[in-house]
Amino acid sequence: MPDANTTPQTGTNATSRAARFGLWTVLAAAAGAFALTMGVRQSMGLFLSPLNTATGLGLGSISLAFAFGQLCWGLTQPFAGAIADKLGTGRVLVLGVLLVTIGTVITPLMTTTAGLVFAIGVLSAGGAGMAGPAVLMAATTRLIAPERRGLATGIVNAGGSFGQFVMAPIAGALSAGMGWAGAMQILGLLVLLALPAALVLKSAPRLPASAAAATVGTRQAIATAVAHPGFRLLATGFFVCGFHVAFLATHLPGVIAACGLPAEYGGWALAVLGLFNIMGSVLMGWAVGRWRMKSLLSLVYATRAVAVVLFLLLPKTGVTALVFAAVMGLTFLSTVPPTAGLVAKFFGVANMATLFGLVMLTHQVGGFLGAWLGGRVFEATGSYDWIWYADVLLAVAAALIHLPIPEQQLVRKSRALGPVA
Repeated sequence: MPDANTTPQTGTNATSRAARFGLWTVLAAAAGAFALTMGVRQSMGLFLSPLNTATGLGLGSISLAFAFGQLCWGLTQPFAGAIADKLGTGRVLVLGVLLVTIGTVITPLMTTTAGLVFAIGVLSAGGAGMAGPAVLMAATTRLIAPERRGLATGIVNAGGSFGQFVMAPIAGALSAGMGWAGAMQILGLLVLLALPAALVLKSAPRLPASAAAATVGTRQAIATAVAHPGFRLLATGFFVCGFHVAFLATHLPGVIAACGLPAEYGGWALAVLGLFNIMGSVLMGWAVGRWRMKSLLSLVYATRAVAVVLFLLLPKTGVTALVFAAVMGLTFLSTVPPTAGLVAKFFGVANMATLFGLVMLTHQVGGFLGAWLGGRVFEATGSYDWIWYADVLLAVAAALIHLPIPEQQLVRKSRALGPVA
């Protein structure tokens, strides 16, 4: 018969195993949902040229629809985050998935700029924002200790990267087999596979009330965050990230085509971008627990600047394009874990979805400019060079702008917004 000391220990171990199982289930659900929504969104650049050919609207007009998509994805997230903070993640995720599906399925039916803006820029992008990182990462961040949050957000972020890695080749193969319109509609229907994740995240356990209860309202939390210079610097840097990421996601196939390479390299480059983004996200999630997050962000932006300069200088071969995509993939969304980590470190997790959604909004304002200006500059000059020059300057500025963030000081000040769980 076990003694009195053994039984409690066994119960503790069983509880611990159950908790670990529940945590990994939640992480898998969040990462899977992000894989489907992000994978479809990040594959849309493959349809830019077919849309232009089918509608005759011009690259600038179609880029405008994609640019509105970047903006709407960002605008949605603070509101979706605020609703999720109060009502739970499950309901928000279901609505988001349905909107992505509807918007993607009806896009081939649109023949005007306004129609494309509505389908791509409002329905699909707005739904993806509701099922985006602000909501998904906040759902996981509430469940784990601070020292493990970086790895967890890295895993969820890697889910989006894995989706891009898988969806880009699928989109290319479907387009070759059944045409671009049917391929896009199939991708929209695949997003429905994310619906079971809503059930998992709806029933996910929350922190005890003593740790998770918000001590301030949403408006006060936002006002306190916006008033802090460190938060503003973080948001400004994320604006640059959005410019860079949206330009690549929307125009990388066009960039490769402009280099005179075969069209299939566009799909391969997006796939490589997604594959190495997985590695970058997980590595960054691991690094967040070991080095200062602001320093990691500066390193990422500096790496981007160097990579773009080398790409501009080197001969444009297939190998060069794929190596460039791999380097960009390592840095593509690796900014998300340290950015989300800093938001949680600054202000705790009670209003995490709302505040990270606010940072994501600045990211997508940059994304709007990156997607739109890419098309406009190419139409005006026949080249993407001037966008690359702007991208290098912005990346250097972002690398410098994170250095003054008083990371340790912000940890102390975060108590004003409630406990940091």
